Amino acid sequence: MAAAGALVFVFLLLLVLVQCSAATVVEDSYKYNSSDAMRRSTMQWGNARATWYGQPNGAGPDDNGGACGFKNVNQYPFMSMTSCGNQPLFKDGKGCGSCYKCTRHAACSGRPETVMITDMNYYPVAPYHFDLSGTAFGKLAKPGRNNELRHAGIIDIQFARVPCEFPGLKVGFHVEEGSNQVYMAVLIEYENGDGDVVQVDLKEARSQSWTPMRESWGSVWRLDSNHRLRPPFSIRIRSDSGKTLVARDVIPLNWRPNTTYRSFVQYS
Repeated sequence: MAAAGALVFVFLLLLVLVQCSAATVVEDSYKYNSSDAMRRSTMQWGNARATWYGQPNGAGPDDNGGACGFKNVNQYPFMSMTSCGNQPLFKDGKGCGSCYKCTRHAACSGRPETVMITDMNYYPVAPYHFDLSGTAFGKLAKPGRNNELRHAGIIDIQFARVPCEFPGLKVGFHVEEGSNQVYMAVLIEYENGDGDVVQVDLKEARSQSWTPMRESWGSVWRLDSNHRLRPPFSIRIRSDSGKTLVARDVIPLNWRPNTTYRSFVQYS
């Protein structure tokens, strides 16, 4: 049930999702709220339904990716604790970072877990639908009852937004395949905190001005230039909560496509 993003949520069985971007909270049963309302009601719980897909102990997508653009979600820091969200949760890539609570099944543990939305699903299971990796779904179970819970198929959960945390990591910038001297596409990943990235700007070498990038898909931002871009590139990101980070010269002079460059900055 998969398709492409990333949020942090808690299930109780609480399950917490990590792309840390926009919060998703329901104040009334199945009522969709704006991001402003979500920020005001960070830890209110809403009702949803959860399914799972992929391998029982897998990360979901066969390629360990997803519609957010993240790579290797079977590895640290994701560790296969991922989920697809339907459009009210995924929100064209801004739905990353929510928590979940598993209810009404005897195999649910009641223990909070953290997961990240890295993909999208289109199936009309419920107004709010989380399609979890087999690993994440199994984590919601009591010890030894993972398979029993997976065989339940569809379960009722509750969800709420929580801040993202990536211990030991700084914000990363993955230059996407196809980037060239007049086109730059960058996947932004591992941002701590409670806000979506809502603005990204790029500054070329020997320039005093910032050029806005456009949201391409998921967590990928792009710049289509009318001239040859001059590296190294600095990147400025602003979260939905208004916090700004500047990664100076993070993409070097000899940059290459399909390469990740680590910054020295992170949201506190």
